[in-house]
Amino acid sequence: MKLRAELFHQMKVAMKSTILLQKIKQEDWGYRPAPNMRTLHELACHLVAIPEVDLLIMQEKGEDRIRQIEQKYNRLDTAKSLAQAMEQGYQMCISYLLAMSEDEFFNKKTTPFYYEHSAAQAHWFTESVTHMFHHRSQLFTYVKLRGYEVSMYDLYVE
Repeated sequence: MKLRAELFHQMKVAMKSTILLQKIKQEDWGYRPAPNMRTLHELACHLVAIPEVDLLIMQEKGEDRIRQIEQKYNRLDTAKSLAQAMEQGYQMCISYLLAMSEDEFFNKKTTPFYYEHSAAQAHWFTESVTHMFHHRSQLFTYVKLRGYEVSMYDLYVE
């Protein structure tokens, strides 16, 4: 249970650092560092959708359902609405995982629509947390490239 609690904490750390979104000016949402990369808005939407979308993937929901939820996030256009949606997704995710016994958390296997192999819920949740940190790093880089004053202290807010 300590591992699960630590993963919850780390997901919350990743979420809190999305405070970076509050620094972004409306005119910068369309910023795209390179033609083959997401815009700042697309990246922000993807990042904040992770708790809910990855939960649905853990629950073996289909691709159509996942795309529908992603579209819901893509319509959000303020830092406040993005943060609120992310918190709701987080609450859904932890409710699902807290309802599991330790045995289920470590042994219940599911298979996402995009992958042919199954893995335990502990595996998928760990992937969700690392997924968030990956895109948090991208967000940090985007805003830094855009000229915003940010530092590592923006990543570890209380």
